[in-house]
Amino acid sequence: MSNPTDPPQPLLARLFHAPAALLLMVGSLLGLSFPLGKLAGAAGVPPLVWSALLSGGGAVVLALALLLRRRKVQMNAQLTRYFIIVAVVSYALPNALVFTAIPHLGSAYAAILFTLSPMFTVIFSFAARLRAPRRLELAGIVIGFVGTLLVASARGEIGRSVEWFWIGLGALVPVSLALGNVYRTLDLPKGTPSLVLAVGSNAVAALLLLVLIGITGGLGDFATLGTVPILVAIQVAATAAMLALFFQLQVVGGRVTLSQIGTVAAAVGVVAGTAGLGERYPAIVWIGIAIIAVGISLTVRARMRA
Repeated sequence: MSNPTDPPQPLLARLFHAPAALLLMVGSLLGLSFPLGKLAGAAGVPPLVWSALLSGGGAVVLALALLLRRRKVQMNAQLTRYFIIVAVVSYALPNALVFTAIPHLGSAYAAILFTLSPMFTVIFSFAARLRAPRRLELAGIVIGFVGTLLVASARGEIGRSVEWFWIGLGALVPVSLALGNVYRTLDLPKGTPSLVLAVGSNAVAALLLLVLIGITGGLGDFATLGTVPILVAIQVAATAAMLALFFQLQVVGGRVTLSQIGTVAAAVGVVAGTAGLGERYPAIVWIGIAIIAVGISLTVRARMRA
């Protein structure tokens, strides 16, 4: 417990240790990737190339920050295992899936499907025999899930019905993210700075995607990034900032709070998709979003009480 006579911490330091503030910042930065990915896809950038940009660009920027701070990393078997598993389930697979589905679902609709991540996180937490969420947390997650079901029932934008195949493909994204949430809790390397974890796992994700792109003969597609330099710069900056805060949220907020970043990202994606990209959705989608917002507020409140 801090002493009342201690000088107050700077605002940025307080925010860096506040789960609710970190949740909003990480979720908002993640939410930007949906409209940016849609714009990049419309400009001809393939989904795998854009996914590699997210992981590779973020890893490079954060690696430079590590070099400036002269951080040394001692590799071991646990870190290697951690980097590979997190790279697959938290970055490479979900990014490839979501950017493949966005042209068919719309950026806002794809973002909304991220809100299923908390429910899957709870289910996998039970299976892994981790602690159950508090009642208020569970209530918030269930309410948010109900809202997501309403959104899914609309099947996309007005006048553009989405095939269930693409909805199912989009739903695999929160499943993968939830597996990552639980795995990171179970196997988080003790004493390793969060920045190191972010750099290592994203560097491996970028490498795996590069190998996949090379196998499919798509290395030449990286030239398409040159047609959207502003989008590339914005995406890399947003990804680097998001990753720098992501693992800190894992530490101070826990897996259930971390899983709510998809819900915040969905809100940002919906606003960007409707206001910036002209996507239009029926009333049931907006009702579902309002219910999701109630679920978020309950979950955040439960974490603040804890």
